[in-house]
Amino acid sequence: MPAGSEGEDGPAGEQPGPGGPKLCGYLQKLSGKGPLRGFRTRWFVFDPRRCYLYYFKGPQEPLPLGHIDIASASFSYHQPEAGAAAPGDEPPAFEVHGPGGAVAVLKAATRQDMTYWLQELQQKRWEYCNNLDAAKRDSRTSPTPSDFSKGLVAKDNPDLSILSQNASAERARNILAVETSPTDLVGEQAASQPAPVQASAINFSLKQWSTELKNSMSSLRKGNNENRKSIFYTTEEWELLDPTPKDLEDSMALEEKRKHLAEGSKGLTSSAFPFDFGRIPHKARRPLLKDMMGSSKSRTGSDSSPTEWCSGNGNKLVSELQLKYQSQQEELEKLKKDLLSQKELVRLLQQTVRSSQYDKYFASRLCEGVPKDKLELLHQKDDQILGLNNQLEKLNLEKDSLQQEVKNLKCKVGELNEQLGMLMETIQAKDEVIMKLSRQLSECEDSSSSPGGAVNSPTASSANKDLQELDRLKDNLQGYKTQNKFLNKEILELSALRRSAEAREREWQAKYTSLEAKLCQIESKYLILLQEMKTPVCSEEQSPAREVITQLLEDALKAETSEQPEQAFFKPHLVSEYDIYGFQTVPEDDEEEKLVAKSRALDLRSLSLSENREISAGVKWENYLASTMNREMMRSVELKNLIRSGIPHEHRSKIWKWCVNLHVKKFKDSTVPGYFQTLLQNALEKQNPASKQIELDLLRTLPNNKHYSSPTSEGIQKLRNVLLAFSWRNPDIGYCQGLNRLVAIALLYLEQEDAFWCLVTIVEVFMPRDYYTKTLLGSQVDQRVFKDLMSEKLPRLHAHFEQYKVDYTLITFNWFLVVFVDSVVSDILFKIWDSFLYEGPKVIFRFALALFKYQEEEILKLQDSMSIFKYLRYFTRNILDARKLTAIAFGDLNPFPLRQIRNRRTYHLEKVRLELTELEAIREDFLRERETCVEKRDLISDDEEDS
Repeated sequence: MPAGSEGEDGPAGEQPGPGGPKLCGYLQKLSGKGPLRGFRTRWFVFDPRRCYLYYFKGPQEPLPLGHIDIASASFSYHQPEAGAAAPGDEPPAFEVHGPGGAVAVLKAATRQDMTYWLQELQQKRWEYCNNLDAAKRDSRTSPTPSDFSKGLVAKDNPDLSILSQNASAERARNILAVETSPTDLVGEQAASQPAPVQASAINFSLKQWSTELKNSMSSLRKGNNENRKSIFYTTEEWELLDPTPKDLEDSMALEEKRKHLAEGSKGLTSSAFPFDFGRIPHKARRPLLKDMMGSSKSRTGSDSSPTEWCSGNGNKLVSELQLKYQSQQEELEKLKKDLLSQKELVRLLQQTVRSSQYDKYFASRLCEGVPKDKLELLHQKDDQILGLNNQLEKLNLEKDSLQQEVKNLKCKVGELNEQLGMLMETIQAKDEVIMKLSRQLSECEDSSSSPGGAVNSPTASSANKDLQELDRLKDNLQGYKTQNKFLNKEILELSALRRSAEAREREWQAKYTSLEAKLCQIESKYLILLQEMKTPVCSEEQSPAREVITQLLEDALKAETSEQPEQAFFKPHLVSEYDIYGFQTVPEDDEEEKLVAKSRALDLRSLSLSENREISAGVKWENYLASTMNREMMRSVELKNLIRSGIPHEHRSKIWKWCVNLHVKKFKDSTVPGYFQTLLQNALEKQNPASKQIELDLLRTLPNNKHYSSPTSEGIQKLRNVLLAFSWRNPDIGYCQGLNRLVAIALLYLEQEDAFWCLVTIVEVFMPRDYYTKTLLGSQVDQRVFKDLMSEKLPRLHAHFEQYKVDYTLITFNWFLVVFVDSVVSDILFKIWDSFLYEGPKVIFRFALALFKYQEEEILKLQDSMSIFKYLRYFTRNILDARKLTAIAFGDLNPFPLRQIRNRRTYHLEKVRLELTELEAIREDFLRERETCVEKRDLISDDEEDS
């Protein structure tokens, strides 16, 4: 599809093939208002049907945020000012100017991507505007099969009336094209990558910087508040027993040891820096590199007494503050020790009280005559409890001390890292000073070694500056050349498109005039006809009404001729001979049916044009498929809803094949490679009882489809191969009338082997056993299940049929057997098949009920059985609105549990089997009676006649 790949004619001149990659990827779009205005990363997808560039929040989003009309847009971008930035540093934003003065500002990740997007959008606009006739815009008559399209429909190349392109303009566009290729952020593979996050100068502001600074300061204050808790604050439970004196001595020794370590680290820190970093609760500010450079310069310069006086006073003040701080720390340590001693005293008192309570209790128990051995046992247990409590208290103290030590070590590591950073900056500053002095020294040595060095040095430096300036100017010149080529190409294209638009406007005006004149003639004839019908002035034989009606019918059925080739573009081409599926739109034999068929085709065309005005469902599919580039498709609610709305023509082959593989995976895994070819070879070489009936039904399968209309049609041979292979795989069924139509529909979008597995899916996975056998047992059961559902979902219509004794299953039997083939219009048929291949046979019940509900009111108006039955034979061909029918099937008929269908199938299966057994018994009685009775020997059954 894109024309941006390298080639002989350049990217812009290359015509994209039907299997080219889709234009999609990440771009940044300028959006928002006021302080929130800035670039935001969006996922862009180009829709070739409408020439719209849709943008989404992400690749997985189903609905777009908006779109840009590329067909009526122009593109531009501005080269950075000289000296502002290097041409390859950051890509400039490019602008898409739409109708009404709307401007979309977009930015790519690299300059290479920006060039690629601009050229691709130019190419898409050029292709779309040069193919603007109605047939090209409508996907119904101009399918664009993608690289994964298969089957008979995908091989169609419908003849389209396309405007001849301007050869000189094409040559000029090719010359002005810039060769470029996209990066990983463009194309379907970009959907699997994270959205690029690019810092933009537009988004940065002092307000955001101050907000971040405030957040940092608040977090620092929070940390300081935690460190500044009162020494009287404690969360310990005072009900615990006190430790033993030995444990108290151990804890005091541990505290003294920690104090000595803290003092040692304090001295080490004080020896290197004027401040005590280990004691300051918040981090000190790093000195800036600029300040260090200034201080180093001041040290190398001349000494001044005011500076020395200020530094001396500052050091004295710092030392005084440090002494005060240390004294306060010592007082704090003393208070902590006093607090510990008070807590220990309280715990000792608690232990004494508890011991006295125990003694009192034991004394009272002893007085009551408790044995001494039990008292001793209680004393032992009490001693054990006290020991365990003491041990627990000791472990808690050790844990607290270790946690405090870990916290101190973390603080110390952070301070050391801070000091290391400051030292690294100091070393870097000193290295820069050393390098600067080294350069000055080398320059001085060069000037002293050569007498003319003083003259040559300025000349050499100026020459270097001139060379740098020359390189910068060359880069800017190259950037301006690229911009100039792009803008010249843009001007050329816009001029050519403007001339094409003017010519097209003149042609549309001529077409409009011709259609208006034709409409006036038809209205005049209708008025004459209405006047004659209202007040006839002549006898019936001489009435002009008959003449007018004949003339109107001839005009309506008149075939389009090519007598005036110069006017071919003006013709509306509303109804073609075949639709995109290959079905004939207007029959050739029956005049009455021909008129009805053309009216139906015009209604379908009208519905299609109205649907195209809304957001394209194809874009949702493009977006979904782009998100599954690097992962397999999986069942999901999103996919089910997309399939229910209808699979686009260009994606139907891929989705059908995926659905079939999903259902027959267990069968395919158990077969050997080349299984289908082996079955076909066996069926062709060996005697096959089903081959005769298959040959008889081939040309009767879909005679109104051009792919199966003659013995030489490509579809006939493929249909024969699939049916023969299946008959060899499943000899119990062999061949049943109805299988040929199922395979014929599958072959329109699938290759032979995939169509074979599609038939396996329908017969062996979806449908119940004996659905396509000789007795059609499963089909009969489903008709009874359908009757039950009719009485439940559509009670009025069911009662109406019962009242007039109309057996509607004579009509619906074929619906179920061939999944509505030849029963509904082709657009609705393929939408039903989309859901059927994904969800299974429940879809047939849904749509069968939906067809009756769609025309329920019309059927209820009919008051006799003959008219009802006659109406039921053709009423489905008049249902054209697929969207309304789908809404009824999947909305109005809910709930629709599959379990209910399975239960009713089981119930009716037993009844039908019992009835078939009774019929078989009657048949055997008849055969015995025929053998014994001479008069009935000449009677034979249908089966005997066939054999």
